Amino acid sequence: MSRERAPAGSEHTSPTPSDPTGATRALGASLPNDRRRRRLGTVFLGVCFVATSIGAITLMVLLVDVFLDGIGQLDPEFLGNYASRFADRAGIRAPLFGTFWILLLTGAISFPLSVGAAVYLEEYAPKNWITRIIQVNIANLAGVPSIVYGILGLAVFVRWMGLGRSLIAGALTLSILILPVIIMAAQEAIRAVPDSIRQAAYGLGATRWQVTRRQVLPMAMPGILTGTILALSRAVGETAPLIMIGALSFIAFTPQGLTDQFTVLPLQIYSWISRPGEDFHAIAAAAIIVLLALLLAMNAVAIVLRNRFGRVRSN
Repeated sequence: MSRERAPAGSEHTSPTPSDPTGATRALGASLPNDRRRRRLGTVFLGVCFVATSIGAITLMVLLVDVFLDGIGQLDPEFLGNYASRFADRAGIRAPLFGTFWILLLTGAISFPLSVGAAVYLEEYAPKNWITRIIQVNIANLAGVPSIVYGILGLAVFVRWMGLGRSLIAGALTLSILILPVIIMAAQEAIRAVPDSIRQAAYGLGATRWQVTRRQVLPMAMPGILTGTILALSRAVGETAPLIMIGALSFIAFTPQGLTDQFTVLPLQIYSWISRPGEDFHAIAAAAIIVLLALLLAMNAVAIVLRNRFGRVRSN
């Protein structure tokens, strides 16, 4: 009897268990590569862990040292007294009030300008080369050193506009410092809103402004507020721009108006640290604790607002 011929091409599709090559060889070749990748992954994990541990341990040591030096100086008199040449009489009343003034003014100036710019760039501006140039410039401005903004504030607000060493000059300088940061954060928050929300509102006959005001901004508000508060936290700790515009480090009064002179906590801390003597270093550590508490409170407010608006958006 003659054998039946297999269909054409079947020798390519049927398995050949007697073949010593093929899948076994490929599996054997991939094993060294898998081991190498696992070793590299383990090494990378170890490097990341060591780097994180070094940073965390260094931060903990600094915080413990600051708390040990300054916790004994914190009392109502320290918070209520003005600066003095004598460490046992010195307090942070003037810089504390100046810091709150600067925070309020900087937020009031930077928030509407930044959110307005972000809304225009994301919802209204045409996607052309001009918009791309603006976006690149905003990203570059976010990385400019703060001392450059201090020089700009000195030239424009203090001298050209004649505002002098006033609260409004300091607030304007810090506002242009954090404007790019808030704009980028607001753009990311607006960009994260699903486009289906916009299309559904347009389908119901809403105008672009109605869609932006009633749909886009409420959904993007958690990210916008979080970025704004974090940017203000950066502004609170800045010293170089305020030194450039001539903010004072010794003031025995609290500001009462926008044109009054002022000082802030970072400047007062710098002044006390630069003085010789352990007593001034101790009250500087106490002022650092107050500044850290203020920053932690602002970050906590950012988290609460984000969670609250997030629940409203989900509902």
